[in-house]
Amino acid sequence: MRYFKATLIIGVISACVMLVLDVTGWLHTPEALTATLLHRFSPTGKLSELSHGLVLSMAAILAFAAAWTTVDITRPAAKSAVAFSAMFLLLTGSMVASLHGVFFSPFQAVLCVFLSYVIAFGYGRSDSGARKRVLQRLFGQRISRDQFFRLVNANIPLHFPGTEQGASVVVCEVHNHVELLESLNAEDYVAMTNLYLKTASDYLVDAGGYLDECGGESLRVVFGAPLPREDHAIAACKAALELASRIENLNKECDARWHQRLDFRVGVNSGPMIAAAYGGSRLGSFSVAGTTVEFARRLCAACANYGCRILVGPETFAEAGDFLEARPIELLRRNDGRRIELYEVLAPAGTLSPDRTRSKEHFWKGVIYYRERRWDMALEEFSKARVPGLPDPALDSYVVRTERGRRGEMNTQPESAVLAEIS
Repeated sequence: MRYFKATLIIGVISACVMLVLDVTGWLHTPEALTATLLHRFSPTGKLSELSHGLVLSMAAILAFAAAWTTVDITRPAAKSAVAFSAMFLLLTGSMVASLHGVFFSPFQAVLCVFLSYVIAFGYGRSDSGARKRVLQRLFGQRISRDQFFRLVNANIPLHFPGTEQGASVVVCEVHNHVELLESLNAEDYVAMTNLYLKTASDYLVDAGGYLDECGGESLRVVFGAPLPREDHAIAACKAALELASRIENLNKECDARWHQRLDFRVGVNSGPMIAAAYGGSRLGSFSVAGTTVEFARRLCAACANYGCRILVGPETFAEAGDFLEARPIELLRRNDGRRIELYEVLAPAGTLSPDRTRSKEHFWKGVIYYRERRWDMALEEFSKARVPGLPDPALDSYVVRTERGRRGEMNTQPESAVLAEIS
């Protein structure tokens, strides 16, 4: 919308200037000289002249076309190439038309294209006109096309000095990359890794996320920044679930091609973070920072300890819990004394089978009994939570911990080494 308005204004100015010059007779002399010259190219020596109204209408249309292309194209050299090519084609087109016995004056159209180009080129040097070029440098292909043009039309400052805003971070990492390195040659390892990164990043960007990091065996995507959105936690969790499904399908291809599978885990966390443009002229991009971001990475790393595929923090569950099927995994005590609950996301709300719904309810009760140190009752609920034929590493982990508790052994929490630093 920003560039559309600029195009309309520039096009109107160019067309009006052309009309004033035409009405006042400034273009009549070059028109007459051109008509006399082009008579020589006519096979019959005569030229039928196009209606003046048609010539003016065509010139006005070209004024808006030249304004749009000059405003929309970000590279100055490309702007000039398009504009001057158009003027050259108009001039030579008038000569070609005379070969067919038709005369039209190119001056109105050339004048409109030139004026629109000059004004739009100057506009492109302003902060508003350079917005698209600056955003392309900052974001590139890291956001969807829709998000990019929303940024172009938004009133957010281009330099992104740094603001605290609520958002959600999705971190996805491959946990068996060491094993993959040892079992695959370098070319196959890179091919498999890039297939995973492309599949995951393309989907998450299309889902509305900002691709903050993508390298090696991990990626990080932000929902709710740079453009704020109220449903960032819901969008992040839905994207994480769909991502898990897509990578599971991708694993079938990996198994067929390389006889290896990706052991991927996903952590999602929501809360305040500092969103800003980080870096300098040589290397700079938009990014986010803060304990919320770091805790998302910790959650992703902790997934393997608990046997979870997707682990979310308490703020994420508070905002998106009504849209998810989830179960509690751990209750952590922070250094300030507060307790925070971690949850494993299983599926979108209302999509679990009856067996898995029953399993989730018994698991939840088992966790409550476990925390109350009622070991026998906890084991009974965990036994009822078992779904025949369905692997459940998180359930297995709790069974082992409950049996240790019943024997009076030290009940070491597996999250301590991974999450305690952040808590």
